[in-house]
Amino acid sequence: MEDKNPIQVAGRLFGTLEYLAENGPSGLKDIAAAQDLNKSTAHRILTSLQYMGYVEQNPVDEKYQATWKIVNLSGQIRRRYDIIEEARPYLVKLMEATGETVHFVMRSGTEAVYIDKVESHQNTVQMVSTIGSRIPLYCSGVGKAMLAVLPAEEAKQIWEQSHIEKRTPATITRYDLFEQELNRIRKRGYAIDDEENEPGVRCCAASLCREDGRADYAFSISAPINRMGDERIEEVSRMIVDTKLEMEKALHWE
Repeated sequence: MEDKNPIQVAGRLFGTLEYLAENGPSGLKDIAAAQDLNKSTAHRILTSLQYMGYVEQNPVDEKYQATWKIVNLSGQIRRRYDIIEEARPYLVKLMEATGETVHFVMRSGTEAVYIDKVESHQNTVQMVSTIGSRIPLYCSGVGKAMLAVLPAEEAKQIWEQSHIEKRTPATITRYDLFEQELNRIRKRGYAIDDEENEPGVRCCAASLCREDGRADYAFSISAPINRMGDERIEEVSRMIVDTKLEMEKALHWE
């Protein structure tokens, strides 16, 4: 994959839209500065996005903001994945049983994409993940759970294609150690993210295997480390494995 977008204007259009989605109503000057553009170029991009209905401008303060059209677009994409609706009752049940936030992801290359999230409101400290955001496979519970199902050579290939960095002191950055970790996951049936992606957060996860052995989806329970000690991990892992078996029997794969 090229490091530079081969169509520069596309990068600017989507970069501007992503900026507005993240920051809310913004002035032309701030948008231009954030995208490293001059004001005239930023204005043309915003005018184009306005024409397509993805951006609107407040006539009072002249600030720009993303419209609901992008939400509608994401909803249309999301509806294509019937598995999300099928999986949700199991995720809700798991959230209610544990009192913790449950995530559902889909594998996309060397990353996992959050496609659903069942937030627990029983705890004051919430997880900040959002649907549509991505997380590397090599340092996440869901990612390691999916990689453990793959043939060793394919898992190694994904590792080599990944940008391996020490995101926390606990992140595994040597493949021999990572291979040992995958073997442990295969034996116990679930994966643990032991503060490997984000300091202070632990995660217990399992992949969902089709009849052909593929594992393109996974789910997890994430919580601050003070709520996810070793005894709690052991308790949660049993519920994770039980839920995995129930879902694999019930889900209708694409």
